[in-house]
Amino acid sequence: MDENYFRNKTVCVTGAGRGISKSLALRLAQLGAKVISVSKTDEHLKELNNNIVPVYVDLSDWKATKEAINPHLPIQLLVNNAAISIRDSFLEVKQEDFDTLFIVNEIARDLIERKLPGSIVNVSSQASAVDGLTCYGFEIRSSSINSVQPTVVLTDMDRMAWSEEKKSAEMLSKISLNRFAEVEDVVEPIIFLLSDKSQMINGACFYK
Repeated sequence: MDENYFRNKTVCVTGAGRGISKSLALRLAQLGAKVISVSKTDEHLKELNNNIVPVYVDLSDWKATKEAINPHLPIQLLVNNAAISIRDSFLEVKQEDFDTLFIVNEIARDLIERKLPGSIVNVSSQASAVDGLTCYGFEIRSSSINSVQPTVVLTDMDRMAWSEEKKSAEMLSKISLNRFAEVEDVVEPIIFLLSDKSQMINGACFYK
């Protein structure tokens, strides 16, 4: 992809202060996108480049989230990666678990009202209630909703957490590729799902 691939596109990335989302925000900015990077605090966003617009909001506060996002609409592309790890079934999940998904609903509704095409990618640590939300993408005619669900991703924090050989060996034995994912292994599939190359993909869950 050339450096202007996402030119004139506005992308919202949640959890953008660190790890996967931070790398993704930087990559999207390199590809010409205007990136709305959402994080609860500003301590990690200050170091991101000038093409990224930081938004500081607690996603569990629905009113504050709506007020923070509305000035940046329309947002055509969204990556929802706010440390979601919901283990309950879709019908049993608690309200607080859905707090981080409220932003998806707001942006999707805006796309529908404006009749604009768009793409939403949910990122979660495992098959979960997020899958149920991803399937909701079938109801949005002009947009797609997909998900990426990696296993262990070696962010700076996780690289230290999985440095113990015995602990990592046990987890690796459960992973078909027998290796942990690097951040780039997750960023690139997300970029693909946001791009025009994935126009016919909807309601899919990418596992790693």
